Amino acid sequence: MPEHLQSADPARVIAEVRDAYQKLKTEIHKVIVGQDEVVDQMLMCIFCRGHAMVVGVPGLAKTLLISTVARTLSLGFSRIQFTPDLMPSDITGTEVIEEDKTTGTRGLRFVKGPVFANVILADEINRTPPKTQAALLESMQERHVTVGGVQHLLPEPFFVLATQNPIEQEGTYPLPEAQLDRFMFQILIEYPGADEELEIVRRSTSRRDDDVQAVLSGEDIHRVQGLVRQAPVPDHVIRYALRLVRATRVGEPMDDGIERPKMVEDYVAWGSGPRGSEGLVLAAKARAILTGSEHVTPEHIRDVAGPVLRHRILTNFNAEADRVSTNEVIRALLEKIPVEGSSGPERRQMDSVLRG
Repeated sequence: MPEHLQSADPARVIAEVRDAYQKLKTEIHKVIVGQDEVVDQMLMCIFCRGHAMVVGVPGLAKTLLISTVARTLSLGFSRIQFTPDLMPSDITGTEVIEEDKTTGTRGLRFVKGPVFANVILADEINRTPPKTQAALLESMQERHVTVGGVQHLLPEPFFVLATQNPIEQEGTYPLPEAQLDRFMFQILIEYPGADEELEIVRRSTSRRDDDVQAVLSGEDIHRVQGLVRQAPVPDHVIRYALRLVRATRVGEPMDDGIERPKMVEDYVAWGSGPRGSEGLVLAAKARAILTGSEHVTPEHIRDVAGPVLRHRILTNFNAEADRVSTNEVIRALLEKIPVEGSSGPERRQMDSVLRG
């Protein structure tokens, strides 16, 4: 393991992780122009041991970004192009009959599929039938593949970064909400600004030098993942995350003294489940560490609410008619749901934190 992640002092480890994080971004930006927020969210998801759905129109370098991240992390990378004729065995692998030439006996040998890598780019995952989608999602959840009754463990660390094109839905197989829920983040890639697009054109139409250096090894990533899991979170921060998630559940009672935003009542059909609460707290831990903070605050929860919740909120027909997106619903939640709770002990705890 590199020396820079060997410190035993938690504060020093956080500082070293922050330094490595800045080096990662520097290497990524040798290839990728701008997209700082997207890079941040992708790295946070990886350090949380999660998976991400990356949504963006064609030509926004989704594939290039994911492959570049894999190179900076010194990890094995595999791209799977999802097509209507792709079969589950094309992803997981299959058993083949093999003959031993010395004895003449035949036996089955498992040939690993492309899922046996550290970083999996599931390109246009909604273009393949549900049975093939399910094979990948099972690997994501269980982190192993079962063929012929035998389990084959996937390498660690293991991340799936799936992409979707939001503007072409003809001939696709949209993932149901239960499967989308298994992705920790939904990351949106938007059009670059004018200056960024100018730099993109300059780089892409001239000779490029994209010699990206690896910054962290798989063992380093495992150490950072452990650090994220061990980061302490005050109870009032967890309660704030729970209030945000529970407010998305139309028909469910709210905490005393807290009102559900009218936008949620008008436009939400189904809200987030417990994975949303878990994702908010875990992602906030990663956000705190990567920004050099030893304490998780409500602001860290607010920073990660978009990518964690946007694919876990199902809007109704009224939202479609009024062109209201889940991002607007989340903004209403962040504006209306208070950080402090209604109970006296929680208010006193919050007051002491603000005074400190």
